[in-house]
Amino acid sequence: MSKPYIVCYMMTSVDGRIDCDMTAKLTGVEDYYPILAELKLESAVSGKRTAQLELAEKGEFQPKNATHAEQETFSKKADNSKGYTIVVDTKGTLLWKDDSEYKKPHILITSKQVSQEYLAYLDEKNISYIVAGNEKIDLASACETLKEGFGIERLGIVGGPSINTAFLDAGLLDEVIVLIGAGIDGRASFPPVFNRKDNGQNSPTPLTLLEAKTYDSGAVFIRYKTKK
Repeated sequence: MSKPYIVCYMMTSVDGRIDCDMTAKLTGVEDYYPILAELKLESAVSGKRTAQLELAEKGEFQPKNATHAEQETFSKKADNSKGYTIVVDTKGTLLWKDDSEYKKPHILITSKQVSQEYLAYLDEKNISYIVAGNEKIDLASACETLKEGFGIERLGIVGGPSINTAFLDAGLLDEVIVLIGAGIDGRASFPPVFNRKDNGQNSPTPLTLLEAKTYDSGAVFIRYKTKK
């Protein structure tokens, strides 16, 4: 399969929680972005929830005609060697500015459940998109397009537990990297890095340790390769 080299990179508390407002207060958060730069993950994927909180405009797209996309396709509006901001939005509801107003061009990944009106809306906003999958997004197909259609060689997964778990369960992750900040969250209702809704399989997903190191801030960096 042709795809980018895919790395899930997250910052967590000692108890594995990833709430953004919380991790921003952890000792060690100052190490997160320098490490991200070192990893050369210029193109990164966020899930819909993360995009709603940090990237998209307020509100929700409401199509007048809910006719779905007829086929899998992609539309490339920008060719950017410095990377893309990639967002997974299965049915196409997020709102955006014109893509020229952002530092990096966007790629929206949707399924065929997206309305034709929403794809026209993305065209008007000069936003690239990929339509892959029927009832849900076909991540493997989308990743192939990211490499072959957009030239992305390395891809970061920096979203929430749903998107992280989707890439993990699709067998698409090559590495998992966790930066553990020096602090404890303690709120049981807040999500971990991965969170299978069906309580997962009977045995853990095996990993091979590649690297572990500490920082003066007290943060701990742990890097694993997935076993396939």
